[in-house]
Amino acid sequence: MVNCGLSLMGECWLGMQVIKTYFCGATTLAVTNILNGVSQDSRNIVLVRSICELCQRQLSVHIKHIQRSQCYSRPDHKIVEQQQSRAHMLSTSTEGTQSKEKQRKFTETIELQIGLKNYDPQKDKRFSGSVKLPHIPRPKMKICMLGDAQHVEEAKKIGLDYMDVEALKKLNTNKKLVKKLAKKYHSFLASESVIKQIPRLLGPGLNKAGKFPTLVTHQESLESKVNETKAMVKFQLKKVLWMGVAVGNVAMEEKQIFQNVQMSVNFLVSLLKKNWQNVRCLYLNN
Repeated sequence: MVNCGLSLMGECWLGMQVIKTYFCGATTLAVTNILNGVSQDSRNIVLVRSICELCQRQLSVHIKHIQRSQCYSRPDHKIVEQQQSRAHMLSTSTEGTQSKEKQRKFTETIELQIGLKNYDPQKDKRFSGSVKLPHIPRPKMKICMLGDAQHVEEAKKIGLDYMDVEALKKLNTNKKLVKKLAKKYHSFLASESVIKQIPRLLGPGLNKAGKFPTLVTHQESLESKVNETKAMVKFQLKKVLWMGVAVGNVAMEEKQIFQNVQMSVNFLVSLLKKNWQNVRCLYLNN
């Protein structure tokens, strides 16, 4: 026991520090002589035994302190997992942003989104109106001509999709076919002689979809009417206080987009019962 304690105290720097701290210089010298084998005094050996026990207690306390400090210095696994997950989310969102910034294979449309306030769609009158913008927001807008023989020939010349009366009769007021036709095109044009037959030939399908054909007379140029239709935007309040219309595309100049947005907003405000007091927010999104 003594030899073990002496060995521990002799090899441990902490043991000598305890001796120097708690005992006088003479005792320190006696203990050092015992450790070095110079002295064999029994009284000093008893003293050394006591000092060994004290050193062992101090050493165990010191070891526990080191273990605790190491434990506290270790990173919390939960914190590490949270940091890793946040880093993964950040990298994912960065990749998503970079992918969004990639050029598309089509011309992106710029949409004006409007939020309204102080308006009750159930009680207040629902408004509807269209305005022609100075610049065409959607050049590739799909339009179909429901025409007579003359308008069908004009549609062929300018490369416009068309349907004559015989093609309309084949639909036979079939709701599914009419609905499919309404989804295929953004807008419809119709000759004067054909537009009167639309309710009988197609039923209320186009009207329900909000795509009832626009009248085209033979005195008008079909091509100019197509361009005019592409430049029109329609504001219609439905069940929600939120609407969106196309006001441009990313290929347009900034000045052209500004002119389209300015005219669209001013027209919408004129439709509202309290004008600007009914506008909650305006957003431009592509």
